[in-house]
Amino acid sequence: MLNRIQSFIQNLVGPHADDFSPDDLRVAVAALCFQVMEADGTVSKSERDRLREILQDYYHLDSGKLDALLAAGQEAGKEAVDYYRFTTDIRRHLDEDQRVELIGILWDIVYAGGERSEMEDHVIWRVADLLGVSVRDRVLQRQQAATRSGPAEESENEDDAV
Repeated sequence: MLNRIQSFIQNLVGPHADDFSPDDLRVAVAALCFQVMEADGTVSKSERDRLREILQDYYHLDSGKLDALLAAGQEAGKEAVDYYRFTTDIRRHLDEDQRVELIGILWDIVYAGGERSEMEDHVIWRVADLLGVSVRDRVLQRQQAATRSGPAEESENEDDAV
């Protein structure tokens, strides 16, 4: 009888429900990535592909688990009212260099979409601030991501000067 109840509950919540708990650091990272991708109102295939590539490189997940992480991250991002929930977990688990690297990852996703928007800039600024990443490091990460993505993009932001 107990097995039938457990099976019933697992079928309700889906096959990957227990792979990634809401407080899993990987879900927090994926959620922030989705929030950056969605900041400008459009999510391009190249942004999605870049996110998959990044998460695969960092977490070495098989395709099914990667899909489950992406789904969990997207859902967590939709349910969130601010970035604090995610950045608090990330600050607790990552050291300063890893948090700076995360900001670089967020910029890589922005540049994968081809154009950088003011809304994406704002989200990354807020996330970097909550993670304790300095303006200098945030700007350096943006410049490096722009270089990795191709031709340098001109900018009128006052924080370009490092």
